[in-house]
Amino acid sequence: MNRCAPNALGVAIGVLWAFYTFFCGITAMFGWGTVLVEVLSSFYIGYAPTFIGAVIGAVWGFVDGYIAGIIIGWVYNKVAK
Repeated sequence: MNRCAPNALGVAIGVLWAFYTFFCGITAMFGWGTVLVEVLSSFYIGYAPTFIGAVIGAVWGFVDGYIAGIIIGWVYNKVAK
């Protein structure tokens, strides 16, 4: 039976989501995707279309993605039994 490592999945999804939120924050500095950054900033305190805001968003994104990855991995292991 294949099992998923929830911690590894959490790190992988956390890194991907952190990169995505950072990239969106940087591109919003130039006017692209500002609405998305505004919406995400309602969840991620300090997230803004600035370099520091993008870093803050990346940290929030990693934490959010890590928790989601652990939950997804855990549910997968329970369902795959």
